[in-house]
Amino acid sequence: MTHACDLMIRGGRVIDGSGGPPREADIAVRDGRIVAVGKVAGQGAEEIDARGRIVTPGFVDIHTHYDGQATWDGRMQPSSWHGVTTVVMGNCGVGFAPCRPEDHDRLVRLMEGVEDIPFPVLSQGLPWTWESYPDYLDTLERGRFDVDIGSQLPHAALRVYVMGERGANREPATAADIEAMAALATRAAEAGALGFSTSRTLNHRTSDGQPTPTLTANEAELTGIAMGLAAAGKGVLQFVSDFAQPREEFAMMRRIAEASGRPLSFSLAQGGNNPRGYRILLDALEDAVAAGVSMKAQVAARPVGVLLGLELTVNPFSAYPAYRRIAGLPLAERAALLADPDFRRVLLAEPPEGGARGLMAHWSRMHLMGDEPDYEPTAESTVEARALALGLAPEVVALDHMLGHGGRGMLYVPFLNYSEGSLDAVREMIVHADSVPGLSDGGAHVGMICDGSFPTSMITHWTRDRTRGPRVPLEAVIRMQTQDTARAVGLYDRGLITPGYRADLNVIDYEGLTLRAPQVAYDLPAGGRRLIQRASGYLATIVAGQVTYRDGEATGALPGRLLRGGRSAPTDPAAR
Repeated sequence: MTHACDLMIRGGRVIDGSGGPPREADIAVRDGRIVAVGKVAGQGAEEIDARGRIVTPGFVDIHTHYDGQATWDGRMQPSSWHGVTTVVMGNCGVGFAPCRPEDHDRLVRLMEGVEDIPFPVLSQGLPWTWESYPDYLDTLERGRFDVDIGSQLPHAALRVYVMGERGANREPATAADIEAMAALATRAAEAGALGFSTSRTLNHRTSDGQPTPTLTANEAELTGIAMGLAAAGKGVLQFVSDFAQPREEFAMMRRIAEASGRPLSFSLAQGGNNPRGYRILLDALEDAVAAGVSMKAQVAARPVGVLLGLELTVNPFSAYPAYRRIAGLPLAERAALLADPDFRRVLLAEPPEGGARGLMAHWSRMHLMGDEPDYEPTAESTVEARALALGLAPEVVALDHMLGHGGRGMLYVPFLNYSEGSLDAVREMIVHADSVPGLSDGGAHVGMICDGSFPTSMITHWTRDRTRGPRVPLEAVIRMQTQDTARAVGLYDRGLITPGYRADLNVIDYEGLTLRAPQVAYDLPAGGRRLIQRASGYLATIVAGQVTYRDGEATGALPGRLLRGGRSAPTDPAAR
């Protein structure tokens, strides 16, 4: 029997990524591309009944850190559990290429510190089959993945490669240094880098406490590298900054984007010290875009917060002397001791060492993470509030919660995007015309943060479940994390359900879509630990026309490939 297509998705409620209203339609796929949308005759070699379900383009996550994982694993989980079909890594100026052999450990320590990926995991997992950035792409090209992967040239690696110890020590780049970095940026873009990234935040440090090599790089250096992309005629720029002087910092980024003509995005969040500071940047962004400068803000879907627990990198008692004495014991033994009243008395009798009470003592900002995560929690769910209601000390409430689930209970501390106790500021940022969803950091922060699930939160919280303020239309949210994110990094061949476009798709039980609580897995190289988070309700995820996940479980198909550079929109008249 001759089939009309390779895959037919029947009768779904198609939300096509354009922002337009849903419509019931069939979708026919052949050779990894969408060939028809509507009432389609004929039969597919494989058919999916999508009646009563929504069908969306695959999600494009433009801010991940799978730079290491992609060299040893074909599955970019947790992102691919959440409908993501394309990831972009190499963000925040950190990555592993270019790199001379003598600098391997230096870049590993930087990634360990900035992105909380343990040294043994990276030192055992990375094959180091490259020195140059094009060599690194060649290594990735040999991989087979459950998503497409795009990579950016990281500033820290580039700076150390050109300047050596001077670069690591943040010395000013000379004219010759800048010329060399620009030339390497040109070659990287020509080899297939989607762009260049840099970090200008004190939050990014090596595992031994040193600031990232790029922290104080001046405008001449950044402009020179951006002009390297301009010489190639391709590539985007990605910045993360503390914005200590927001107007001045933004003005510099704008000048770089104007001089180079390359699109630029920057991380935007609501800070605790200046809850309205993000509006300064949004106003400046509007002015720049109105003047024709290609700029976007990358915005997180929910609070940026850390998870605390006995299995994780830190917990509220990590700096207490008695806890430090037992920290190396197996989880079950630690849990048994922490449940013992006598040990608790000893634990709480001595104050934490090194003035580390800080964040850990803020019981009023620390929430109990339940089996159904609440990322817009009220003050009533804090450790402090629970302690008052129960007539207990907050330390006791925290300990008892962490001892749940066999010592695997977690606490949640939002530290960005939640300074006013709600997500109203986040909504203002995500619906802004000049912003795109980002900052999931999929693949990173494996012992403290688990935000690769942002795409699911975008749908469940913002379109369906929010009760503490206005929601966002479902069609808008789908557009934001498909067409908008794809175009922000130059991928014009995906993010829409229309003939000629890439057949990256999701079939979703919208009413049943549920985000699960974070868990710990021990599946990294060297037995390394990482936080994972799954969801139920993704009935099928499709990459290049192949079903990669059914009901959240991998099928074994790995059709994803390295993306070398941006992609043009389809030219087939049927795609218009």
